[in-house]
Amino acid sequence: MSTRIQANLPHMSSVMVKIAELLLEHPTLPLELSITELAERAGTSAATVTRFCRQIGFSGYVQFRVGVASDSGRGDAHESWRADIGRAFAPEDTPGEVLSTLLHAHVRSLETTARQMDLTAVTAIARAIATARHLDIYGIGGSAGMALEMQGRLYRIGINAHCWSEVHAGLTSAAILGEGSVAIGISNTGRTEETIQMLSQAKSSGAFTISLSNNARSPLATVADVNVVTAAPEQFLQPDDLSAKHSQLFVLDLLYLLVAQHNSAETAAKLAASAMAVSEHRRPARRDARTTTRKGGGR
Repeated sequence: MSTRIQANLPHMSSVMVKIAELLLEHPTLPLELSITELAERAGTSAATVTRFCRQIGFSGYVQFRVGVASDSGRGDAHESWRADIGRAFAPEDTPGEVLSTLLHAHVRSLETTARQMDLTAVTAIARAIATARHLDIYGIGGSAGMALEMQGRLYRIGINAHCWSEVHAGLTSAAILGEGSVAIGISNTGRTEETIQMLSQAKSSGAFTISLSNNARSPLATVADVNVVTAAPEQFLQPDDLSAKHSQLFVLDLLYLLVAQHNSAETAAKLAASAMAVSEHRRPARRDARTTTRKGGGR
């Protein structure tokens, strides 16, 4: 693996070189760290790690890890399970044990997120969104789904919201923001390079910037005017785990409701209008068959 990395070094960007140097010094790190943890050790993003893997001939981090395991003679199923699923679960766990562990971790994440919430800051963010002339929401990969969901909900109640998951389009939008605009960057680790770039551009353009991440000291949080911190069950966290998304959705749902409260009458009117517009595309609710039978004489 070291030979393959060294052969590709001349073609790597400066951020990829950081990963290469780390792995040349510690070649078995991928067997011990998730993609997020490796990115943090290298001072880069999970997306950059994925691009690094592709640069050296693997389709993704999982395939790269298998290659590392094979080279080091540790390619057994147990090692792969620990690396890809995590240490909180075991292959021999019963479905009930998996359910209990998963539920406990998710509930703890939501409770931790709520407990550390700065409601004064969140209320100020909601007020800024409610009065913004333009709102950009940036997210890459799994965070793009969060951005799209938030954009759709806010747009429906009259907020001029737009989500961007492609960095060129996002940078273009960020460049034309200004005073009175708001921009939100969503990244679980706060280290996704593209999201950092888009939020940085939005701030340079004069927008009020917000980061949503699980680390108050992450590069994304450092860029933003305000950072909202979410919690996630780190003992089995992988970049695309739904466990990380639940805390993000919790915060976004709270923001949506606070924005909706800002002008409740207008919100209600817009929701009613949008419901009416799509009503013909929804099937009517089915009547209870037992009720229909009784009304028809019990047949």
